[in-house]
Amino acid sequence: MASDEFFADLELETFTRNESRQEKPELSTTLRKLNTFCRRQAFSSYVASKRNANIGDSISQPVWYCCDQTFWEPSSVHKHVARTHENEVQQLTEVTFQRLLSQLEDKKCERPRDHNQEAVEISSWLPDTSYLTVEELQKGPGKVLLYYRYFRVDDPYTICAWQKALCEKLHLTGKVRVSTEGINGTVGGSVLATDLYIKTMCAHALFNSMEEDDFKSSDGGAECFSDLRVGVYEEIVPMGVHPDVISYQRAGTHLNPVEFHQEVESLLSEGESSQDTVLLDCRNFYESKIGQFSQCLAPNIRKFSYFPEYVDQNLDLFRDKKVLMYCTGGIRCERASAYLLSKEVCKEVYQLKGGIHKYLERFPNGFYRGKLFVFDGRYAISSNADIISECRYCGAPWDQYQLCATRFCCQLVLSCPACRGAGRTACCPACQSKVPPEGEESGAMGPTVLKETCECTDRRPRIPQDAL
Repeated sequence: MASDEFFADLELETFTRNESRQEKPELSTTLRKLNTFCRRQAFSSYVASKRNANIGDSISQPVWYCCDQTFWEPSSVHKHVARTHENEVQQLTEVTFQRLLSQLEDKKCERPRDHNQEAVEISSWLPDTSYLTVEELQKGPGKVLLYYRYFRVDDPYTICAWQKALCEKLHLTGKVRVSTEGINGTVGGSVLATDLYIKTMCAHALFNSMEEDDFKSSDGGAECFSDLRVGVYEEIVPMGVHPDVISYQRAGTHLNPVEFHQEVESLLSEGESSQDTVLLDCRNFYESKIGQFSQCLAPNIRKFSYFPEYVDQNLDLFRDKKVLMYCTGGIRCERASAYLLSKEVCKEVYQLKGGIHKYLERFPNGFYRGKLFVFDGRYAISSNADIISECRYCGAPWDQYQLCATRFCCQLVLSCPACRGAGRTACCPACQSKVPPEGEESGAMGPTVLKETCECTDRRPRIPQDAL
């Protein structure tokens, strides 16, 4: 797989974890995939360096020579390298990883060669921080900001470069996604730095319609993200449908938290007799699993890019219905409601303005119960004490996610302290069988196929057929 092809598959919407395994920092899901790719490349390069070495290139049959041994079969040299040269392969992996990571960050804001728009000087768009020390910008209580804005951006590469420079100057970490259709970001840093970020954003000519209230904030900081990633993409939220085909301008009617609360209250008061309204959760299954509105329809989909196909295969659920939809911060509903409306089957489509985030600010003990999943190292934030999910192994109430303990799996697992203490740290039995004994690092027996999902996901339909 070419590196450019690999980079094209990476999504910004990923997780991070700040725990340690054998005193090594954990990587986000995306970076774990990149690290896996680099390990495969490093392993292959190391094996290739031993081919026909010190024997002579005139030999027609592939031969590998290493540690005073001759290997005539690829499988035998692979086993030898995996067992004997783990440290050398790991060193090569780290060098390759850092090099490709640097290339990836440079490419995301790199103006295409055929892009004829002149570069814009962005230094005047940056705030004056000369009166502040680095320590003042970095220390103290922290926040995580979540925001988006749909609007036409003629030069996303300039906005991308500005965002990268702005975040670096303020020592912010996080993820910012820029497109011709707008911007979507979540960044963490000190209260001082995030306040400066909001002020700078609102002062920019393109964003001066934004107000402080458009930025959702929660307790956190720079430590909630492993790094800073800023890039130009086709969509600011990856639904998999080009913005020119389904535009945010055709979105449903926005309801503020109070109005949405009243609608949900009316729906719940009707109980089972309600037949004309659907309360739709537009998030992924692992998000709604730990928190959701009462009596909602929560599709069992793994990615937002599956949402259009879910709608297509379940149109009868929405036919002649009023739909109330919600997501984390509101951005997914903008495109999701537009897509649903394009099918011309619903009576009405409404969406929660500001998402669950804003709803919980107004109604911390309202109709949303459980945790709010977030795409950073915290995994979830809470406003009430409800636990609506359970341990994957023993069924005890539990809602704190961690990554599957196997090296190449990127799934999240709910395993309570008792079960984790017993070694049940994987997302499914198939993965659990691959978890190395405590104190051992799982080795690599030759190049590993890069998998987006683990084996247990084969049991879950890609697009479920739901019924109300």
